[in-house]
Amino acid sequence: MGVQIKFGTDGWRGVIAADFTFDNIARVALATATVYKRHKKIKNGIVVGYDARFLSREFAEKVSEVLANKGIKVILSDTISSTPMVSLLTKKLNAAAGIIITASHNPAKYNGYKIKGDFGGPAHPESIGKVEKALKKVLRSNVAVKKTFAELVKNRNIIEKNFTTEYVQDIKTKIDIDAIVAAGIKIAYDAMHGSGQRVLEQIVPVHTTLRNTFNPSFGGAHPEPLPQHLKMLQEAVVTNACDIGIATDGDADRVGAFDEQGNFVNSHRIFAVLLKYLVEEKQLKGEVAKSISVSQLITKMCTKYGLTLYETPVGFKYLCRLMTERDILIAGEESGGLGIKGHLPERDGIYIGLLLCEIMAKRKKKLSELVNEVMNDFGWVYYDRYDAHLTEKEKQRILASYKKGVRSLAGFTVQRVDKTDGFKLFIENGWVLVRASGTEPLIRFYAEAETPEKVSMLLKAARSV
Repeated sequence: MGVQIKFGTDGWRGVIAADFTFDNIARVALATATVYKRHKKIKNGIVVGYDARFLSREFAEKVSEVLANKGIKVILSDTISSTPMVSLLTKKLNAAAGIIITASHNPAKYNGYKIKGDFGGPAHPESIGKVEKALKKVLRSNVAVKKTFAELVKNRNIIEKNFTTEYVQDIKTKIDIDAIVAAGIKIAYDAMHGSGQRVLEQIVPVHTTLRNTFNPSFGGAHPEPLPQHLKMLQEAVVTNACDIGIATDGDADRVGAFDEQGNFVNSHRIFAVLLKYLVEEKQLKGEVAKSISVSQLITKMCTKYGLTLYETPVGFKYLCRLMTERDILIAGEESGGLGIKGHLPERDGIYIGLLLCEIMAKRKKKLSELVNEVMNDFGWVYYDRYDAHLTEKEKQRILASYKKGVRSLAGFTVQRVDKTDGFKLFIENGWVLVRASGTEPLIRFYAEAETPEKVSMLLKAARSV
């Protein structure tokens, strides 16, 4: 067969009915079973969940059927579940692994397959490598099953479980819900028709909800919590006089936020507000980890606090490894994914949104005040990203230009280049990162500088190289 199945930055993703088919997902499930049946915790089974996309439930049933036919106990979510839910259940049930059918923030035509480690976070790259190796042996064959999904459920080889209840109860032990309620914080929540739908209101009172229903096409929108996709939430926060707007992506592991004035609070600033609270207010110790695309603001903060900082390629799997091997206080990436010590080595949009609410309640400050406080302390910087959908030829031409070397951008001399992931070019008081996406056919251009105007100039120049 001509189809290539490759795990990228965060799992395998493909276009539904083109390469993401029942036959192909059965092959990936068989490869997973081949690798994990030797896992020391396999007697506790594998957790399987699925998001709100088209056919996700049916794909999850096929995965469960293949695993169970290989003698592996399967704990299957009885309804739509988020990525953090699957990670949490994998850890709590001491399972060998977790699998979630999701394409995260990708458009509706995509679906995907993520593998979670027994520690409750993205499986380490070497584990994914083993699955890919096993996959090569089964790609050209059809996967035969002796027992149907219905038979396996009847025989209790597949056990359905409510993941949401477990998740809600767990979050209530980790966030000061009483403080949030007592402060009367008015929350506007946009589930973006993703896996966070009808979950947040089971934890705290929610004043306004948007796109909090099942819609596999995401209402024609892109389920990524970026300002251009969140105009309705921005308006709702201002119109309803809410204190905070929270949005989560397709599988609810990423977060986006608006302050009470309707200003978007990007993940860099969320990271900074959380770090300040954890260190200064909660007096917590540990190290910090960030993706190469995250603001230098975090670097400045770690220097002031005397904290060791690790910088990784893009992909939470790299941050997760550090969280499982080091005493990481907080880890974060540019795209809205943050993990906190004491929760999971995993991104969790709802948890992070609630932690922001806790900080507002405990510190008796508006979200805008918390952001201003950090920026005034460490220096104002601005950030933006541009995603360019290109042909493979155009993509390779741009990457080749950067590989040859770029001496200046928008009139600014390039002082040094970091090639940890793509090409990160440092200029005076700013930087530009150019890298190919690991989950979509595009090149991402990132920029940070001391003014929004300079950021725009840098992004425009970076695309023209």
